Amino acid sequence: MASAHSFPEKETPAAGQKLASPPSEIVIDFDAPIEKLFAKLEVTGAEGQNVAVGAPQVSDDGIRLSIKLGALKPGDYTVKWAVLCIDTHHTNGSYTFTVANGGS
Repeated sequence: MASAHSFPEKETPAAGQKLASPPSEIVIDFDAPIEKLFAKLEVTGAEGQNVAVGAPQVSDDGIRLSIKLGALKPGDYTVKWAVLCIDTHHTNGSYTFTVANGGS
């Protein structure tokens, strides 16, 4: 059954994931196309500092939302997203991931 809203199907890194080395970007794949002009994606560290570089990007098919990251230190990070589905429904959410101490 098709969804009336856009929700994440896959998050990279995944929610709750503990990484040995920091990721270079955040990627969220949605189950329905999103509007490029209204897509928001931000990544913050434990102290609320923005760690994303540049603006979020939406793939040509409207399914993938991504943003590049700066150099991440060990710690917890929060990903917040908000999108508008092509059927005009808003969805949003957040999750965390961790970069482990002593990662290579």
